[in-house]
Amino acid sequence: MSTIQERYHQLHPTSARKFEEARRLFPGGVTHDTRRVTPFPVFMTHGAGPLKWDVDGNEYVDYVVGHGALLLGHSHPKVTAAVAHQAGRGTHLGGSTELETAWASGVQRMVPSAEKVRFTSSGTEATLMALRLARAYTGRNKVIKFEDHFHGWHDYLIKGVQPNTSGVPDAVVDTVYVAEPNNIASVERILAQDPDVAAVILEPTGAHMGLYPVFPRFLRELREVTSRQGVVLIFDEVVTGFRTSNGGAQALYGVKPDLTTMAKVLGGGLPGGAVAGKAEILDMIGHRDDPEWNARHRVNHPGTFNANPLSAAAGSTALGIVEQEPVNARAEAAARRLRQGLNEVMRSLEVPGLAYGVTTCVFIAPGVPGEVDADGVCTIPHDKLRSVPPAVFAASKRALLNAGVDCMGGRTFLLSCTHGEQEVDRTVAGFEQALAAMQQEGLV
Repeated sequence: MSTIQERYHQLHPTSARKFEEARRLFPGGVTHDTRRVTPFPVFMTHGAGPLKWDVDGNEYVDYVVGHGALLLGHSHPKVTAAVAHQAGRGTHLGGSTELETAWASGVQRMVPSAEKVRFTSSGTEATLMALRLARAYTGRNKVIKFEDHFHGWHDYLIKGVQPNTSGVPDAVVDTVYVAEPNNIASVERILAQDPDVAAVILEPTGAHMGLYPVFPRFLRELREVTSRQGVVLIFDEVVTGFRTSNGGAQALYGVKPDLTTMAKVLGGGLPGGAVAGKAEILDMIGHRDDPEWNARHRVNHPGTFNANPLSAAAGSTALGIVEQEPVNARAEAAARRLRQGLNEVMRSLEVPGLAYGVTTCVFIAPGVPGEVDADGVCTIPHDKLRSVPPAVFAASKRALLNAGVDCMGGRTFLLSCTHGEQEVDRTVAGFEQALAAMQQEGLV
């Protein structure tokens, strides 16, 4: 019988050749860190609904879904039509458009904190802008984030994310505190010792989309403490926005931040980000009839592709569908079925572990027994979740691809509203095949 890696080579010969070409073009042969797969990544060609295909003709049930952007699945006909129509009218008009107001209006209706909106080109740009706004608004300089919480690749929030990166100045690193998630005392200690903190930012369901969960009670505690201390609370809803519910995690848990950053689902599959929140904070970007104020306090924000017409067409169309149709309910029902099926497989193969996650995100922790609380949040300590050897997930990624399932990092499954019972059951069968292969090789 073939090993996982031997079978991977057998199924993906064209991808192997394409990777050799890519290595001559790109650092490491890939264009995104999470697309790195050993011994080579699979090259995809197209997608439809919950499925996608590679250059060797293999079909996959897709749980990467555009790194979380495709809540509506691949190639949604209404979104595709909106983009094609706008492409024929102009891809960049260099001016204001009705599309951008329609897009922002959808955000404002759906997101509880969104009194005003400012568009960016990505989630990384959105979190960078949110920090600048918080500093300008409070007159303070520092920020608190949480261990492993990811807010894009820019210098100011990369501290505390594994693996570490070089190239970030010490002077920037020193403006950031990394607190312990789910421990309000760790935040209070920092605020007590340093009055120069402008903002606290976090992924509201937990680090890496909820892989290392945050408890809803901690969000409420954080809201109370930041309000009392005059610190801007920022929810990074780049992933959770419109996915955790159509109003994001803040609507699901009833906790309203001061600022919210968004991307992914926001853009309907095209590049696009945004900062939304209190009008008095967003208005730091606006010009006033006071030259001295503008010179000393205004936050400048250019950006060639801010509210690009193609992204606005895709985003406003996608948000309209999410607002008007039971998109979240369908995706969440599929996620529940998937979690149940994955857990049943681990039990049947006598592999300790847990499939967990909030609403439309599912994670697996093979080898780590645990449970979820009344809110459905995994209660396994974060250090135990981190204890699974990276080789296990590397093998899981290859084994699942061999079985016709693609997920992020071999452990993260992001659902769309197009994932139905057939796709989920096929995934569970593929997971059983993959887990059995890993058992045979002594990986679990």
